[in-house]
Amino acid sequence: MVADGIYYALALSAGGVLVAWLSRPWFAAPLFVLALFCLYFFRDPDRSIPSGPVAVSPADGKVVAVKSDAPGTTRVSIFLNIFDVHVNRSPIAGKITQVRYQKGQFLVASKEEASSQNEQNTVTVDGNGTRVTFKQIAGLIARRNVFNKKPGDTVAAGERVGMIKFGSRVDVEFGPEWDILVRQGMHVSAGSTVIARRKGMAS
Repeated sequence: MVADGIYYALALSAGGVLVAWLSRPWFAAPLFVLALFCLYFFRDPDRSIPSGPVAVSPADGKVVAVKSDAPGTTRVSIFLNIFDVHVNRSPIAGKITQVRYQKGQFLVASKEEASSQNEQNTVTVDGNGTRVTFKQIAGLIARRNVFNKKPGDTVAAGERVGMIKFGSRVDVEFGPEWDILVRQGMHVSAGSTVIARRKGMAS
């Protein structure tokens, strides 16, 4: 579990105890329910990471777009609702060469415009002769992107790198050397679902 979930749950539970002591116990029930939800929301399950020349999903959620924004590139967009695991993972192994923060709006993350207009962190990973970029995109409810790495850090495929709080979107951009294996409407899991495979490379 992400530590933030414990802190939120403890704070809400303390508030619930105070409300119950000052008024009536059932008035505190919503706070205790929210405390339990925080424990659920901030869960961080272990995942089995596939090996080979593949890219794994950086986030849990539903694939809402697979499209080309520029010649030779393909973008896979994943929408996370509040019931998905929100811990983000690196899609490939390599070195983080860039982390760029962009201020923006807080549109509903499932909308196409969110990819370019919402607040976001753009992360580039270079490894094994390829480059993959992914974006942590804030949404209507999500107002904070958390990224725990910095340029120069080396990451493994499927390694935890951060999270987005309370509903969001993650975009992954691939070059022409990748075959995309997912399609719109599929549900993917961070670190364990293979979303692309390097062309012409043996497993």
